[in-house]
Amino acid sequence: MWKNNHKNSTIILASRSPRRVELLKQIGLDCEIYPADIDESQLPNESPVQYVLRLAQEKATACASMLPTEYLNYPILAADTTVALSDLVLGKPVEDDDARDMLSKLSAGTHQVHTAVALSFNGELEVLLSSTNVEMMTLSAEQIEQYIATGDHRDKAGSYGIQGLAGAWVKKIEGSYTGVMGLPIYETAALLRKHRIITI
Repeated sequence: MWKNNHKNSTIILASRSPRRVELLKQIGLDCEIYPADIDESQLPNESPVQYVLRLAQEKATACASMLPTEYLNYPILAADTTVALSDLVLGKPVEDDDARDMLSKLSAGTHQVHTAVALSFNGELEVLLSSTNVEMMTLSAEQIEQYIATGDHRDKAGSYGIQGLAGAWVKKIEGSYTGVMGLPIYETAALLRKHRIITI
């Protein structure tokens, strides 16, 4: 069983993602949710890896600046996930046509999912990266339309979630399944263990 040294086994999560909440529960942690709303625009000439590393750190910093007094000494965890085709970042779809375009690009090829995890605790800010190759089957226009009709693409980088219906399209991954979900457990636990927030 995972052991947690922090009172109430609670951390601050700078995210609204229910998937991240569930993954943290998997390692015995409860969350107080304080999402950090920051400008997520990609900077000129910024690579997908640089992009997620920066956003995770900015989310942790923004969250720290808005916390109520009673949570000021709690560890803050932030994460950012992006889907990339080489240097092209595929973010969250603005509308259904965006989703159609992204899914068409991902069809019958291999793309990368990068997730950065940042921990702010005791005056320190540290970030780790998980990168995973995802191979997707060939998608027909009909399959894409059926998927979009479910609404499962909304608010997801690359317009899909591996833990949902689109998991049936994934032929192979090389890397972290939980990283593709949005919170790589290995890297997250490594950060928490280093700062004695968990001990196993």
